[in-house]
Amino acid sequence: MILYEYPFNERIRTYLRLEQLFKRLGVLMSRDAPMDHHFALSTLFEVMDVAARADLKSDVLKDLEKQKAVLNGYRGNPAISEQILDGVIGQIETGFAALNSLPGKAGQTLTENEWLMSIRSRIGIPGGTCGFDLPAYYAWQHLPPEQRRQDLEQWVGHLSPLADSIFLLLKLLRDAGTPQKVVAERGQFQQTLPQGRTFQLLRLRINPALGMVPEISGNRLLVSVRLMRQETDGRLQAAGEDASFELALCA
Repeated sequence: MILYEYPFNERIRTYLRLEQLFKRLGVLMSRDAPMDHHFALSTLFEVMDVAARADLKSDVLKDLEKQKAVLNGYRGNPAISEQILDGVIGQIETGFAALNSLPGKAGQTLTENEWLMSIRSRIGIPGGTCGFDLPAYYAWQHLPPEQRRQDLEQWVGHLSPLADSIFLLLKLLRDAGTPQKVVAERGQFQQTLPQGRTFQLLRLRINPALGMVPEISGNRLLVSVRLMRQETDGRLQAAGEDASFELALCA
């Protein structure tokens, strides 16, 4: 099954983008090739660009506080394990304290590293990090993989509290959705959203054997899914047959 996710607001959209970047960063850092570590640095700079948004850190802290308040409301519920509840709340408190302790915006400390910033200023230029442009960076790429990885882990460590908090918030959000099987008649599906609930994320799973790509749109009132087929030239054409998929709305 292929999982597609559709965020209903800009905040969740930013969280999903950062999650993707942090996951890519983890994969690239674990490898040994200088080229992989070059693109790990490039990804780190992408994270910094997104994290530089003025209200991002405060948004994450507010969401952690909201989640803690919601979970505390389950105390005394016989259907809820107090031990598991305490564990999740403990994770939230740890993430909140770590992120709140970072000075300024997430990743701001890295902007004080002149060597990193010299690479950042050149990495967006096609071929801008050649050896004759940045000889010190070229020399760094020839260091042993373990040494390069140690440097990367040190730099990424300044952003780890943000990554941990976003991973936790998205996990809690995803766990709030209950999957249901639905059918798109003649490739079209619409669902009216109940009033009084604010959904933040839609999750759609579809069998890749169907050869269909979902085009998702939605607002606070309605969700719409149109199934498309990709032609040999890459263009998408509307699929006209019935097809089923799994849908979850996360509030």
